Amino acid sequence: MYRHFLSLRSLIVSVLASLPALAVAQQAGVTEHGHPDLQGTWTFKTITPLQRPPELANKETLTEAEAAEWEAYENRRQNRDLIIDSVGGAGYPPGVISYNEFWYERGTETVADRRTSLIYDPPNGRLPELTAMGRERAAYTAKVRQESAGPEARTLNDRCILNNRTGPPIISGSYNNNLQLVQTKDYVMIVSEMIHHARIIPFADEHSAPFTQWAGNSIARWDGDTLVIHSQGFYPDYGWRNTSPQMQVEERISRLDDNTLNYEFTVNDPNTWESSWSARMPLRRAEQPMYEYACHEGNHGLMGILAGWRRYDVLGLNEAGKPVDSDEE
Repeated sequence: MYRHFLSLRSLIVSVLASLPALAVAQQAGVTEHGHPDLQGTWTFKTITPLQRPPELANKETLTEAEAAEWEAYENRRQNRDLIIDSVGGAGYPPGVISYNEFWYERGTETVADRRTSLIYDPPNGRLPELTAMGRERAAYTAKVRQESAGPEARTLNDRCILNNRTGPPIISGSYNNNLQLVQTKDYVMIVSEMIHHARIIPFADEHSAPFTQWAGNSIARWDGDTLVIHSQGFYPDYGWRNTSPQMQVEERISRLDDNTLNYEFTVNDPNTWESSWSARMPLRRAEQPMYEYACHEGNHGLMGILAGWRRYDVLGLNEAGKPVDSDEE
């Protein structure tokens, strides 16, 4: 009986001793596998642009008043309901505007520290200069897209394969700026709302896939409390931002607080840019679940794009709907 009492007392002492550690683990948001719990649905929408606007060339951050002025200006400039077809605006040439404002879900505010660009390296907040090979590839891609000879010549976005905000790397855009992150002992999964793309990434020391992929071959590891994802082996044709198959991307995700993750990435592609470049943006906890974005390769919109270009060819018009030999822009 006495031995049973000692065993029971030892068990109670052991449990009580473990409670503080368990409480700390729960408070810090640690998974059952002992790593920071980054899981959840997150939004990365922001009105802060990837590149610093030329007019803000020497200004790394905005004051609170300047940020409010910038937000008001950009929200009006990008409002599709305020764009006139014959004038265009916000990156759209004269012609049909894609959607009205109801369908957009872009960010309306700058990032918290009011930086003028998501890019922080190079310090000027701009993409590095293209290499000679990068310029040649960009010119070729622009030409085949303008000629629109077939579906393969259209963008990966038009073809519903990948999008600039799908990742890697993930970049804020006009809508569907949401992702869900799931962790297990052996994998991390990142599901992007845009084109419902799922990246299932193993924790591994080396890349093992012997083939290229649209989103590259990714492996994950932990660097302290930071999740690090390295991607390489990208499919060679019409890569993200006209990049080459040699592109490598490193993403770093860490927790800032209960409702915010820090997302950073570095892109290195010596066959496209003169140097590597890095950007940073927050992932904020989303209050609602993601919904399927039903974009699929070969949808009927692509037929309209190709048919429109063929019609322009027959009429001898350029991409602006003007005669090919016209000097008008």
